[in-house]
Amino acid sequence: MQRQPSDPQAVGDYLRGLQQSIVAAIEAADGGTAVRDAWHKAPDEPLQGSGLTCILEGGELFERAGCGFSQVRGPKLPPSATQNRPELAGAPFEAMGVSLVFHPRNPYVPIVHMNVRMLAALPAGGEPVCWFGGGMDLTPCYGFEEDALHFHTVCRDALAPFGEDKYPRFKTWCDEYFFLKHRNEQRGIGGIFFDDFAEGGVDNGFALIRSVGDAFLPAYLPLVERRRGMAWGERERAFQLYRRGRYVEFNLVWDRGTHFGLQSGGRTESILLSMPPQASWAYRREPEPGSPEAALYSDFIVRRAWLP
Repeated sequence: MQRQPSDPQAVGDYLRGLQQSIVAAIEAADGGTAVRDAWHKAPDEPLQGSGLTCILEGGELFERAGCGFSQVRGPKLPPSATQNRPELAGAPFEAMGVSLVFHPRNPYVPIVHMNVRMLAALPAGGEPVCWFGGGMDLTPCYGFEEDALHFHTVCRDALAPFGEDKYPRFKTWCDEYFFLKHRNEQRGIGGIFFDDFAEGGVDNGFALIRSVGDAFLPAYLPLVERRRGMAWGERERAFQLYRRGRYVEFNLVWDRGTHFGLQSGGRTESILLSMPPQASWAYRREPEPGSPEAALYSDFIVRRAWLP
């Protein structure tokens, strides 16, 4: 008899398999080998559990590509997890998920992020409360309309079985979430994002994160193959490092996943796998009018409808 998706073991098995398939695909595309770092949290630490961090650094295609799986338990939900569910403040919890960020070497290949996760709170004297979250989003340094159209089309199609409302809702949620408030600037061209998702029950939530997770490689790899052979030089590299600085700012200042990991006593090396190997900052840098760099700001990292 097939295990019920509400079984945490079934969710964990899917997530481990997803990580393995994604890491194998990026190794094949890059030609390099990711380091596989299995870890365990000791019983006396704030969190208990285990995970596997896979990271490819210094590759021909990816300067740094990290993909982590974790399954942890803790005695008390951190504030970042209960800001929308205050009734669960202080409850024990279990969390598991796959999270990745890829920083390509070629500035024309976009940065990408994907995450799918399940979190279960175990309030004293009450029934377990389970919800899901995740999504994927694209952060190009140089924008291409056809790339944005492809990425958003795959995102929309992954959500279609769960209702026509899901892509518009989760696309807007992504735009609102991946926003650098201190700069009044979008992080990238968006994608989809959802959190605290429990609509339709646990089985439906599990099916949703499977659909999103399975859509990641079809959404991203065609863009990699389309852009990886484009010639670039010092100008493009300098702009790439500058834009990576924005990525760092968002992840450290605003990202709830980063905050959850650090507040709950997670493994810092794994939490910060999203950081690029190099980044730069410049004081009041302004792109040259009419340049591809200027077009990124005016045409791409703005909130817009990518699909007809």
